[in-house]
Amino acid sequence: MTSTGTNPPPASPPRAGGPPASAAWELLLPAVSAPPRRRGRALRSALREAVRSGRLPAGTRLPASRELAADLGVSRGLVTEAYEQLTAESYLRAGRGSGTWVSDAVRPSAGRARDLSPRAPGARVDFRPGTPDLALFPRSAWASGHRAALDRLPHGSLGYPDPRGLPELRTALASLLTRRRGVVADPERVVVCSGVAQATTLLGFVLRGRGATAVGVEDPGSPEHASLFRSTGLTAVPLTLDGEGLAMGPLLSSGVRAVVTTPAHQFPTGIAYSAGRRGALLDWARATSGVVMEDDYDGDFRYDRAPVGALQGLDPEHVVYTGSVSKSLAPGLRLGWLVAPESMTDEIVARKRTMDLGNPSLDQAVLADFITGGGYDRQLRRCQRAYKERRDALTGALAAHFPGAEVSGISAGLHIIARLPRRYGPQGVFLRLAEEAGIALRSLDSCTAQRPGRTGDAGGCGTDQDGGGGDGTVRLVLGYAHLAPSAIENGVRLLADTVLAQGRRDGCSPAVGVAAAAGD
Repeated sequence: MTSTGTNPPPASPPRAGGPPASAAWELLLPAVSAPPRRRGRALRSALREAVRSGRLPAGTRLPASRELAADLGVSRGLVTEAYEQLTAESYLRAGRGSGTWVSDAVRPSAGRARDLSPRAPGARVDFRPGTPDLALFPRSAWASGHRAALDRLPHGSLGYPDPRGLPELRTALASLLTRRRGVVADPERVVVCSGVAQATTLLGFVLRGRGATAVGVEDPGSPEHASLFRSTGLTAVPLTLDGEGLAMGPLLSSGVRAVVTTPAHQFPTGIAYSAGRRGALLDWARATSGVVMEDDYDGDFRYDRAPVGALQGLDPEHVVYTGSVSKSLAPGLRLGWLVAPESMTDEIVARKRTMDLGNPSLDQAVLADFITGGGYDRQLRRCQRAYKERRDALTGALAAHFPGAEVSGISAGLHIIARLPRRYGPQGVFLRLAEEAGIALRSLDSCTAQRPGRTGDAGGCGTDQDGGGGDGTVRLVLGYAHLAPSAIENGVRLLADTVLAQGRRDGCSPAVGVAAAAGD
């Protein structure tokens, strides 16, 4: 055996009855132990991977085919075929009388793929909002649904789908949304999307194509709305809220003719738009020929009464309705929907076609069966019971461990707004202590376009480390759906213990907390 370079050192001596003790050649041993019919393919694959990984670096001279065959205990023809194939693929290079070498055209792979999913690595407790309890996903029913869908689907259904979605799913969604959310849903105007994110992008491209340059977004609100619209070439214009919803004065003066809203349960403030504000918003849309995008992200989860019906049901020609299974089943399914006004349907469908040719047919068929068979309604009831219990656990834990804490917003959804008295502030210090203790939090101020002491357009809504609440209070957006009641209780207790312990170290009484704030 030889090694790298023009003047190679002596090769490692062969072991008795086996190949030399070279790590690179030992990589080939599992390949040659494969069954005879697969041995050639396995050898080529192993040799190719050794080059890709850098275990055989560029410039390495390979043994003669006869020598390597003897070391590995295979036929010379098997090795010759592997050398010829990898030379043709440019992994190796060979010249008459000069042997076979690892080509310098191959760059070693970068290693394992990184996981960039939005998690909080290392957090002991994660109170950030937006994630359902993924353990509630109906694995058995979904697996059975896959088998049943495969058995019944005709072969043609596995071809390129209607970009709007499978007709059976659009029909099932139209019935579901009409029954549960009061949506005016014609199956011909339902478009199956990869979640609300894609629905937002589709609408943004269509608005841009119609000449729009800006779209209004709620402030505070979901930063994803602003970033998705910006990706389509539109400017996101922050519009302030009041106690009834989107404030009409700033909307009228902004000049925008499109706005995105979360009227059933505004994110993050937790309010529900009043009947008067819903009517005023639709009057604005009619008067300006404007468009309202309704993001009904958690409209099914109301705990104190029946959910308020969708805004779209009042004027389906001026409201684009969007939703998904991300909170009811799992965000990883990437299944959502858009109900388009008749005047925009063709443009939205055309953009969907060029974007991805449609969503996977099998997943759509499974969801259609899950809805029509009653499984989806059962899942919603199961989630509603669990999430109400967890909301109660969080509000109770806050009252017990943070006396004076106030919870605002309607009894709905997967998050609450908690306002802690000034004695627990300042907010920046509070958030830093939580992070050091391994508690992931999100501040309400981080969901605003204009953070206290900062300027800039809509963004953030991550862990906020600035001065925070302005008035000295700590204002948090706390998610609870993904946490068991015991984990919620333990997390709030840990947070309180962390803050009060710092107060003691600073020489304050436990009732004062981390900073002595005058007047509270």
